[in-house]
Amino acid sequence: MELRIQLTAESKYQLLLQIAQKVRDTLDLDEILNHLLDMVQTVIDYDAGGIFVLSEDLVTPTGVQPRQLIAGIARRGFDEHPVESDAMLMLGQGIVGHVIRTGEVVVAPDVRRDPRYVVGRERTRAEIAVPILRGERAIGALNLESDRVGAYDAGAVEVLRFFADAAAISIEKAMLHRRILAQRHVAEQLELAHKIQARLLPQSTPHVPGYELAGVCRAAFDIGGDYFDYIPLDDGRLGLTIADVSGHGIPAALIMSAFRALLRTQVQREARPAQVAATMNRWLPDFTGGADFVTAVYGVLDPATGDFIYSNCGHNPPLLFRAAGAPTALTVGGPALSVVGHLPYAAETVALAPGDLLLLYTDGVVELTNGEGEEFGVARLETAVRGAHSRPLPALIDAIVAQTQAFAGSAHLLDDFTLLLVRRAA
Repeated sequence: MELRIQLTAESKYQLLLQIAQKVRDTLDLDEILNHLLDMVQTVIDYDAGGIFVLSEDLVTPTGVQPRQLIAGIARRGFDEHPVESDAMLMLGQGIVGHVIRTGEVVVAPDVRRDPRYVVGRERTRAEIAVPILRGERAIGALNLESDRVGAYDAGAVEVLRFFADAAAISIEKAMLHRRILAQRHVAEQLELAHKIQARLLPQSTPHVPGYELAGVCRAAFDIGGDYFDYIPLDDGRLGLTIADVSGHGIPAALIMSAFRALLRTQVQREARPAQVAATMNRWLPDFTGGADFVTAVYGVLDPATGDFIYSNCGHNPPLLFRAAGAPTALTVGGPALSVVGHLPYAAETVALAPGDLLLLYTDGVVELTNGEGEEFGVARLETAVRGAHSRPLPALIDAIVAQTQAFAGSAHLLDDFTLLLVRRAA
């Protein structure tokens, strides 16, 4: 084979300069690699050529699974036929597949005598392929085919290695750009999910004469699995709930959304907490798949009497602070939801006297740890509430948050942090 130019140090420099000029204004991988194939033809003649990359090394849109093992990013001169019938692209067979698997250079003077060859075009007689390397691993191959027997020799190998190195740099550059775009897309989707989830939490605090209410939900990540709600019921009663989905992030947030929808639908039909808990326990496995569970407290406040009837589903016991004495832990109910199906749940009624404060919280509040691994704990939570008991509830929440952050030495959360408070006016 006679090269169109001699590959001297000066010619390599000129080729690199031309490649840089061609690709400097684009980060599109297809365009970059097609430019490289054009540059190859200025040095080596070929009747068909391609740059092939393992599909697993390409950044693809989230949720898109490549159909084939090898992707033909840039190719020309090959016969047109369905991808599904191409043994090289689908299964990694042929000379290109061999080069990618082994990292070896292959020069086949007559493909009819090479057992590794699979037909990509009927007229091909000679083929050359060199690996495209990322570090020590072959991620692709630069492949040329000719209609002439013996078209390629050692000189062609040197030239193609040069272009394969340029292809590797270009692929790395384009893949970095794709990763940045993919990460930006994920960040945008998470921001949208955060906004949607925020709308699932109470947008305002209901006005209940004779009572003060407040709540806060802070996710450890962009979105989380904690939830609290105020649900207006008949006769002026108010449904109150707090819940915590096992796990974190997107899966927990999806289950939380399902929990909210199921709960709000159910309480319009049946508001009694024990019955609501039993029904939720039957329905939730359809959404959790049995792999996750939800701890929750659901209760109904009757503002006229101060009665609060609740059922605790494996959740951290709410604390009822009275004017004197230790707070009462509200433990009556049953196990966490979506663990054991078709169980009965119990309910209990407690009365909120004037001045009483009811605190519901998730485990992210009390399981927050300091540098020594010590948990904030229920006792410190009780002390924090006692120390700011007379403050307006938003200020009391701020005091609890401040004390937990001071204890942990950081505002960073490892778990979702949720509080719901109700106080009857004195």
